[in-house]
Parts: sequence; structure tokens; C-alpha cells
Amino acid sequence: MAKEKTVYVCSNCGQESPKWIGKCPSCGEWNTYVEETIRKETVNKRPVSGIETAKAKPVTLNEIIADDEPRIDLHDAELNRVLGGGLVQGSLVLIGGEPGIGKSTLVLQTVLQIPEKRILYISGEESARQLKLRADRLTNISNDCLIVCETSLEQIYVHIKNTHPDLVIIDSIQTISTETLESSPGSIAQVRECSASILRFAKETHTPVILIGHINKEGSIAGPKVLEHIVDTVLQFEGDQHYMYRILRSIKNRFGSTAELGIYEMRQDGLRQVNNPSELLLSQDHEGMSGIAIASAIEGIRPFLIETQALVSSAVYGNPQRSATGFDIRRMNMLLAVLEKRVGFKLAQKDVFLNIAGGLKVNDPAIDLAVISAILSSNMDSAIEPEVCMAGEIGLSGEIRPVNRIEQRIGEAEKLGFKQFILPKYNMQGLNTQKIKIELIPVRKVEEAFRTLFG
Repeated sequence: MAKEKTVYVCSNCGQESPKWIGKCPSCGEWNTYVEETIRKETVNKRPVSGIETAKAKPVTLNEIIADDEPRIDLHDAELNRVLGGGLVQGSLVLIGGEPGIGKSTLVLQTVLQIPEKRILYISGEESARQLKLRADRLTNISNDCLIVCETSLEQIYVHIKNTHPDLVIIDSIQTISTETLESSPGSIAQVRECSASILRFAKETHTPVILIGHINKEGSIAGPKVLEHIVDTVLQFEGDQHYMYRILRSIKNRFGSTAELGIYEMRQDGLRQVNNPSELLLSQDHEGMSGIAIASAIEGIRPFLIETQALVSSAVYGNPQRSATGFDIRRMNMLLAVLEKRVGFKLAQKDVFLNIAGGLKVNDPAIDLAVISAILSSNMDSAIEPEVCMAGEIGLSGEIRPVNRIEQRIGEAEKLGFKQFILPKYNMQGLNTQKIKIELIPVRKVEEAFRTLFG
């Protein structure tokens, strides 16, 4: 017989409590406890995975063979790079994103391009007919992928045991439930138990599993925080639905770098890889237009040029407005303070709007110089030469601090036909200028950069 009881579970870290409390003693968050009804078995019963494995025994560190992890080629250069070179055997990958952003399209498009692997696609949200209609829109696909619509974890293991797949897709983890718990699918307890059981299956059978997850209104993965701790890799699929570009960002990766970035273009026939995002992120012609500066940014190992747009106008309604899209608003306020204190430009009574073109969100501090250049260009209504690119971090004293991997930034600007590159003076040390054809303009302070740009 099973015994039912009610517990309160922290939605952030999964900590249980017999009664409701305001502040979680584990993670320190307030008002995160939700009520859960669970059923305790009288005997210790673990979810059946359908796989019989030998018990593990302790071994010495010298006995462990640490070869390179064999990886599965997903035939998608962007996804392979974000994962660190491909999908590792036995890994558990979680892909999250807003509704309708293209998570299922990305995964379905990817698995249909791997005809050499036996793939089981488990859908808990869509019917098989809906998946067929989506697959028909995609081009260059294989029809060997196995589709099953199932939400029971125990039945999923039955299908896996019968088909012996090389790769398992679960769409989504919030729709899966196990019979050992009475709570509804998507609850804290269900998500925690199902993900832990799937992790055990992946590690014991060396079968890679890709989970698709929902996000909450704050933008983080829905469910307990322990879900992100359990999986090997967390990928965030983001982008504005009004833009055609989608960004795949690695938040956690046990088998690669967390600084990688993949860029896709949403089309009618699926997602297309963007191999050279610089050409697409720059507008075709902005000659003579003020408030535009081109920055050389780096995300992961990839350099690309982005267009920084600014608009400065007199405040009409008393308090001036400060707005930034794709850039940290607090950092923009800091840069405005530097402009006023160190350079002498009075922007306290003016509205300042900043936009990173293309719907990107950039965290690279090397675009500071382009941000203040675009703001000053709009304030003076004086255009920056369209063949000028720049990179540099701004310090509080108005100095231009060096940035990393300057050779790659210069090479990207040179490849796209820019004639001048403004860079921090310190970055000139050790730089091989013989191979560089673009004109380099080293600057030490913000005033020097402004004199170069505006005379």
C-alpha cells in the first residue's frame, strides 16, 4: 500500500518542508514554497528503467581511462560548436526557450539530418500528425526517425527497450510523469524525479538524451533549480519573435565552453545556420546618418561586427528617459556619467536611447567605445565615417582599457572591407602589424578617440 502526504517544496532549489515557510533555509529565496501531494511506497521502489546493469564498485584514479569523449556529429556546425564539438555519448542536454521560439523545430530539424543513427523522438505536447506536418516543411530530411506520443515515464522506458535507439529526444520534460508520484505533470516533484531517472538511464546505457524544457515568466528554466544541476548541458534558445534571428547560448556545459554562441535565421522551411553573422547584422547603407557606430565584438570564439545605434534628444516630459535594448542599462548609465564627468558633454537633460541592431544581447565590454561614440554622434548630429570600426573598454577615469583577442577583431573588420580600426593603445604591444592591411588608430583616452572620429 502507498501512503499519501502533503509536503511543501521550494520551487527554486527543491528543498522540502513539512509546513509552509516564507524564506527557504537552503537557497535563501522568499515565497518559493509550493504545496505538493506525494505518495510514499511502503517498500523501496525505484522507477523501472528497463535496463539491467552491473553494480558499480570503487576503483582507483589510475585505473580510470580518460580518453577523449566520443561525440556524435549532429551535421549542424552551430549546434556542434555550442555543444563543444558534438553530442557526447551518455550526456543529458537541456534546451530551454520561450514558447514558439523554435526549440522543437531546431531539435526535429537536427535529428532528421542524422540518418546513420536510430533516433526515438518522444513527444508529450504534440500529436504525431503535427510532427509530420512540421517535418514536411523542413528540407533535406530523413524519414527514419521513430516518433511516439507518450507522457508516462514507465511507458517511455518500454519504448526505449523495444527500439534500442542511439539518441532519445523528450519534448518536453514538464509533460512527463512517473506513476510513483501522485502529483501532476510539471510539478516540482515530478520534474525532479523524472529528470533524475532519465539521467540514470543515460549514464548507465551511454545513450545521449536531449530534453526540451519550458521557461517561466522570469526567463529561467521552469521547475526546480536542481533540474539544471542534474543535466550535463543547458542551452538557452533565445531571440525576439519579431526578428528573424535566433541565438543558441550555452549556459552550462560539462563537455565544452559556456561562452559559445550559435546564430540561426528563422525561415519558412526551418532554421538556417548563419555562418557569417557580421554581414547580416550590419545595415547595407548608413552613410551620412548620425548615431551609428560599428563595434567588433566576440562571443565565445567567434568575432563579429555589430551595429550600435543611439538616439539623443531633448527631454520633453521633465525627467529624461534612459532606454537600452540588447545592452545593460546600468552600464550605459555609467558610460553617460563618464561622458559628462571626464569629457564635459552635458547629457543630464536629454533622452538617450540605445539599440543593438539585429535583436542581439551583447555582454562584451569591448563595445563600450562604440556605445559612447554612437551617443556622441547622435548628440552632435555628426555622422561617423562608415569605414571605421572600433573596440575598447571604457574605464571610470575615461581611459580606454585593452580588450582580449584583438587580432581576431581586427581580422573580422578587415575581412568585411573596413579601412580604419580604433583600438586601445595598450593592445598595440606585441601586435604583428606587418600582416594587417587595415589602418590601426591606437587611442589612450576617450578624448583622443573623439578627436579621431569628429576632428
